[in-house]
Amino acid sequence: MAPKKKTKNDDETQMAFTDHYFEKGHWLLKIWQTIVALLGWLGVFIPLVVTGLSYFGVKYHFFKPLWIYREGIFEVQFISVILLFSFVMVLVFSVSMALIQNRKRDRLVEQWPTFNPINQKKRSTELNQFMDQRFGPAEKRQNVRNYQVEPEQNIETHEIKQLFDQHHIDEL
Repeated sequence: MAPKKKTKNDDETQMAFTDHYFEKGHWLLKIWQTIVALLGWLGVFIPLVVTGLSYFGVKYHFFKPLWIYREGIFEVQFISVILLFSFVMVLVFSVSMALIQNRKRDRLVEQWPTFNPINQKKRSTELNQFMDQRFGPAEKRQNVRNYQVEPEQNIETHEIKQLFDQHHIDEL
């Protein structure tokens, strides 16, 4: 069976979104979006640099500050304390949750199996036999490029559960 050729319409229906910036061409769009992104980053970095230079200029007299407002210096110090406190709280929370989860995993998950390994092996064997009977040998199914399932071969909603019930290997 020859592989189906893709058409442009097939590509559009399978994609959830498109971004012309990363496609070939669209140079004006790429230039415009790059300029807007760079201006946006300048809008972030310029105030940070001005504030940092002014704060260290007033505090340590390394260079001439760009502004010398007492309220501004106090706010920078206050925000620094708040950010440091927030960082410490997030660090304590993250480390404690990681320790708690690791301890739980060591005590619970790794000590007791979450399934019956004997029944799991039986279930796997029965399922492989069922699939071989329904769809043909596994080697043939896995080595073919395109495998078509006929409508009568479709698996019903509870068919696998019923198979396990017939052989008394249902876990639940």
